[in-house]
Amino acid sequence: MPLSGEAIRLMNYIDDVSVTLRRVLAAVPTLTAEDRARVAEHLQQAKPNAEDVATALNSAK
Repeated sequence: MPLSGEAIRLMNYIDDVSVTLRRVLAAVPTLTAEDRARVAEHLQQAKPNAEDVATALNSAK
């Protein structure tokens, strides 16, 4: 069965997030230790996060 347009759109969003995370990883070496700590804290506190989305997708079975 082919994917719906909505599923394809959501997968494209995930690809966009991956690109953004690669950009963040590329910038990490340029940050000071203090900046890395603050960015890491911000990432950890971000809601929803990838784990929240994966949980929602797996629980909707």
